[in-house]
Amino acid sequence: MCNVQILDMTLNDFDEIEPIYNSDFDDFWKASNLKSELENKNSKCIVAKLDNKIVGFATLWFSVDDAHITNIVVHKNYRHCGIGSLLLERLIELAKVKASITLEVSIKNVYAQKLYFKYGFKNLGIRKKYYHGADDAFIMTLFFE
Repeated sequence: MCNVQILDMTLNDFDEIEPIYNSDFDDFWKASNLKSELENKNSKCIVAKLDNKIVGFATLWFSVDDAHITNIVVHKNYRHCGIGSLLLERLIELAKVKASITLEVSIKNVYAQKLYFKYGFKNLGIRKKYYHGADDAFIMTLFFE
């Protein structure tokens, strides 16, 4: 995927992102939440573009001493091509100003878990019924030295 660019998300990107969000995300959040994150000074939103077309995006929250990945979404037609890795690498780079970076991942999402383990994340616990009051999530953290 040598033509993929990871760029800061802008409000102009939102019209292209919204259909991806609605069709390729697990509906845990609504697209309007993402738009709010663009305006939040404690958030960072990025996009993955292939040939100037948005094929994925991700969001990071910053708190006092850590960062939290709130979502990584890759268009279904472009999954398993390394785009999720590129987005995650950029989020990790951005988060290194903090002590750690944390996320929740569905216990059913084995592909995502493998990606996070590959980058050194550790499974630190479980959030019971995190997704829609039904599915559990692993809490995974990467500590920076």
